[in-house]
Amino acid sequence: MAPAGDREGYWGPTTSTLDWCEENYAVTWYIAEFWNTVSNLIMIIPPIFGAIQSVRDGLEKRYIAAYLALTVVGMGSWCFHMTLKYEMQLLDELPMIYSCCIFVYCMFECFKMKNSVNYHLLFTLVLFSLIVTTVYLKVKEPVFHQVMYGMLVFTLVLRSVYIVTWVYPWLRGLGYTSLGLFLLGFLLWNIDNIFCESLRNFRKKVPPIIGVTTQFHAWWHILTGLGSYLHILFSLYTRTLYLRYRPKVKFLFGIWPVILFEPLRKH
Repeated sequence: MAPAGDREGYWGPTTSTLDWCEENYAVTWYIAEFWNTVSNLIMIIPPIFGAIQSVRDGLEKRYIAAYLALTVVGMGSWCFHMTLKYEMQLLDELPMIYSCCIFVYCMFECFKMKNSVNYHLLFTLVLFSLIVTTVYLKVKEPVFHQVMYGMLVFTLVLRSVYIVTWVYPWLRGLGYTSLGLFLLGFLLWNIDNIFCESLRNFRKKVPPIIGVTTQFHAWWHILTGLGSYLHILFSLYTRTLYLRYRPKVKFLFGIWPVILFEPLRKH
């Protein structure tokens, strides 16, 4: 976490229970953690286009919800890092739980009839979200949130490994790329927390263009944002394969992955 002594800016004193390693108001008076803020764009813009495409393709609403949930996480994280206010911190952290619950629902419903609803799983995930929200609002302990979030991610990992091992082995590339990006982001997140003072001292000695590359919490946003987006593609690819569509991963402008498919024609 950030050492004490950061300057104040437009949003006033920090009220969040977390203050990350990026120097506060170092780039602009209006944004507390500039790089930790703008790095959320990868979680905001691409999923919006994914949701629009899902509506156009007539996909099940759970996938539209998955895309939009990722956008909400990005917007909440933007507000949190821009202000370092406790209310905005909740707007970041609680949607992380809710979005992961949507991802879990999608992954465990990949092999069901089209437009089916698993009310038991839905009830369980909603109850889990309510309990986590209630407890977290009461205890205000970030470690509790991190453990609950980790449990959901671990569930997604286990389900993904099952699918690429026993069901669709040819999806290993997509599944493991998503997982690898997330794990790399988690590694950088820990480095940012553990070696914060050393990183700050290093940034004082090097040109800003080099120092910005050591904003590892911003890299956590970029890597986990991309990893989460690829996870939605992986879940959607698995689902459309089961529904006998013809999914294909294409790269817009040779860079950004999207999934395109067409229903199997009836003869």
